[in-house]
Amino acid sequence: MPKLRNTLFLLYLSFFCFVFFSEASVHEYNGQKFVSKGNAFVVHGGSEGIYSSFADTHNVTATAGDSFVRFEKITFRRPKESSNFSSHSIQAIVFEVEDREAIGGSAYGGQRAVCCTADLAKLGVCSEGEIIHRPSTKNPGWPKVFSVSFSEDDEVTTLPLKSIQITKTGMYNLYFIHCDLNLKDLTVEGKTVWKNPTGYLPGRTAPLMNFYGFMSLAFVILGIFWFLQYARFWREVLPLQNCITVVITLGMLEMALWYFDYAEFNGSGTRPVGITMWAVTFDTIKRTIARIIILMVSMGYGVVRPTLGGLTSKVTMLGATFFLASEILELVENVGAVSDLSGKARLFLVLPVAILDAFFILWIFTSLSSTLNKLQTRRMVAKLDIYRKFTNALAVAVIVSVGWICYEIYFKANDVYNEQWQNAWIIPAFWQILSFSLLCVICVLWAPSQNSTRYAYSGEANEDFDKDDTNLTLIKPSPTPSKDFRTAPETRTVQGSNGASSDGDLEEDKTE
Repeated sequence: MPKLRNTLFLLYLSFFCFVFFSEASVHEYNGQKFVSKGNAFVVHGGSEGIYSSFADTHNVTATAGDSFVRFEKITFRRPKESSNFSSHSIQAIVFEVEDREAIGGSAYGGQRAVCCTADLAKLGVCSEGEIIHRPSTKNPGWPKVFSVSFSEDDEVTTLPLKSIQITKTGMYNLYFIHCDLNLKDLTVEGKTVWKNPTGYLPGRTAPLMNFYGFMSLAFVILGIFWFLQYARFWREVLPLQNCITVVITLGMLEMALWYFDYAEFNGSGTRPVGITMWAVTFDTIKRTIARIIILMVSMGYGVVRPTLGGLTSKVTMLGATFFLASEILELVENVGAVSDLSGKARLFLVLPVAILDAFFILWIFTSLSSTLNKLQTRRMVAKLDIYRKFTNALAVAVIVSVGWICYEIYFKANDVYNEQWQNAWIIPAFWQILSFSLLCVICVLWAPSQNSTRYAYSGEANEDFDKDDTNLTLIKPSPTPSKDFRTAPETRTVQGSNGASSDGDLEEDKTE
C-alpha cells in the first residue's frame, strides 16, 4: 500500500508539473526546443480567441481596453559548439486562423512546405531556406512576421520588444519557426502576453467567469431551500439526506472557487494554480459522491435496505477509480492550461472516465429495475411512486446526455481550427447545468419533511426485502382461507381451550 500511494502521488505530481509549466494568458517559454515539422523546426507559442477593441480599424491609439499580443524578452539560445557561423532568420509569425493558407506553399501542386524549397525558389516566389508567407487577402497587414538571426560567435539573440494591436475579432496563433538544420538544438525563452478588452482571460473561456457567478447564485438559492427544510425537520432526517447535504455544500464551494479562479486569471494574466487545483478537486469529489449516491439510492440504500452488504467494497472501489481518473483529466485540462490538448493525449485521458461513467449508468439502471420490481411486488406505494419519478428523471438526463455528446462530437469534428471559439464555452457549461438540474430533482424528491420517515427503511415491513423472490415460497400458508378466520371466531376459542395457547394466534398474526 505505501508503494501504491507513492506511485499515485508521483503520478499526480507529474501531471501537476506538466500543466503548471505549460500555458496561460501570459505564455512563458522556459527553454522549449524546436520540433521538426515537415521541412521546418517549430515551437507553438500559443492560440487564443481575442476580441477586437477598436470600433474604427484606423484608430491606432492605445487605450486601457486595447487587445494585443506583446513579445517580452523573447530570447533564442544555441549551443556553444554551434555558434561559429551566421544563421538564417528565426521568425515569429502571428496569424488569424482564417489566414492559415497564407503560411507555407507547394511547387507544382506537390506536398505543402513551410520552408522555401529549391523548386519554389526557382519559381521566384521565395528565397531558399526562408519561411513561406504571403499577405492576407482578408486582413491587410497580416500575418505579422518578426525576424532575428545569429551573428557569428553569438550564442544568444533576442527579439526586440513588439506589441501587436488586435483590430479584428478572431482566433490568433503564434509560431516560432526556422529552417536552418544547423540550429536543430535551438531553444526559446521569454514570454508573450495576450490580452482581451475586458482582461487576460482567453476569449473562449471569458464567458465562463460570469457563468460560474450565476451558478454560485443558483447553488446558494438551492442551499437556502435545502438547509431551511433540513433545520425544520432535523429529527426526521435520513442518512441519504445527509449525503445530499454534502453534495450541495461541495457544489457551492466548487462554483465559488471556479468564479474566483477565472476572476484572478482575468485580472493577473496567470492562472492561480492553488485555487484551480482546489476547484478541480472539489468538482471531482462532488461528481464522485453524486454518482455513488445515485447508485446507492438505486440499490435502495436507506429506503428499502439498511446497508449495501457485500456490495460496499465494490461501490467504494468504483468510486475511488472514477475519482482518480477524473482528477487527472481535470488537472490536465484546467490547471494552468489555455490551449486545448492534442487529440491523442486528451483521448487517452477521457476514455477511462467515459468507460467508468458507462459502468455507473449500467449498474444504476440495473439496480433500479430490481428495486422497482421488488417495491411493486410488496405494494409499497409511497416508495414506488418516488422511485418511478427518480427513474424518469435519470432516464431523461441520460437521453439528453447522449444527445449532447453527439452534438459535441459534431461540433469538434467541424471545428478543427477552433473557428467557433466564441461558442465553445457552452460545452462545459451544459454539463454543469445538467448535473445541477438533476440535483434539484433529487432535492425535491427527497427533501426533509415531516413525512420523511415513510421513505425510510423499516425492518418490520421489509425484513425479507433483500431475499430472493423464490424464498417467499418457504412461508407456510394458512390451512384455511383467511376469510374463514373472520367468519368462524369459535374456532379460535376451541383452539385456545385445547391448549394450542396464544402461540398459534401469534404465528397466524405474523403470517397476516
